[in-house]
Amino acid sequence: MFYLTEQFFSIQGEGKYAGVPSYFLRTGGCNLNCPGFGAEYEVDGEIRLGCDTYFAVDSSYAKAWIKVDNSDVLISTLKKEFNTIGYNPHIVITGGEPLMYHSDMVFYDVVKWLIDEGIEITFETNGTIEIDFEKYPAYKSCIFALSLKLANSGEPAQKRIVTQALENVQTYAKEAFLKFTIDAQLVESTARDEIQDIQDILPELDVYCMPVGESRDTIWKNDKAVFEFCMKHNFCYSDRLHIRVFDTTQGV
Repeated sequence: MFYLTEQFFSIQGEGKYAGVPSYFLRTGGCNLNCPGFGAEYEVDGEIRLGCDTYFAVDSSYAKAWIKVDNSDVLISTLKKEFNTIGYNPHIVITGGEPLMYHSDMVFYDVVKWLIDEGIEITFETNGTIEIDFEKYPAYKSCIFALSLKLANSGEPAQKRIVTQALENVQTYAKEAFLKFTIDAQLVESTARDEIQDIQDILPELDVYCMPVGESRDTIWKNDKAVFEFCMKHNFCYSDRLHIRVFDTTQGV
């Protein structure tokens, strides 16, 4: 059994595959909170800070999440959705942290079906979940967008950097790349050193950097600094197209 917060057809807005038509499955729940990203939201009159997909992270929203306890039901829904679209789109499984469910057999059966159908899957993950790729071989055919968190997330380093989990992905995954969410302040302080520490673990992976922002206004405050940072250090700049277009992170 696992939880979905939403599923929808859109265009990938960030990372290596930005601009690619993609069908999104967003799971509920995360092992990180990332209050440093500063997305502000209200729960029962209390103002909280978290990541830009707080509705898929904070358990206060769990009543609205959809329980998936039968893989055949979700697979049937996906078949109908793909038939309506007219082709099998790239699948992005995001969250929250989707790999919290990697060993759940309902979740794994859906992943395996997608792979057997020849459908590309990208997992958007914080890279802290250690996967046994031999026990769950379908993940060897997946792409991993490793959205590792830096100091600006507000999470301690020992919680957000799990070396063995990262090395497993680099060794076994079909493809992987690093994706960092940074702001102007981090650019001026520890961003380069923090990214280098991670590159020391994952020397083979390309680096994409994108500006912090749950809204257009927040992105505008950070994009130029991140753009120039990428130019200086030979990293790939990733914009956040879905927020530029829709000014939101939910359902797009």
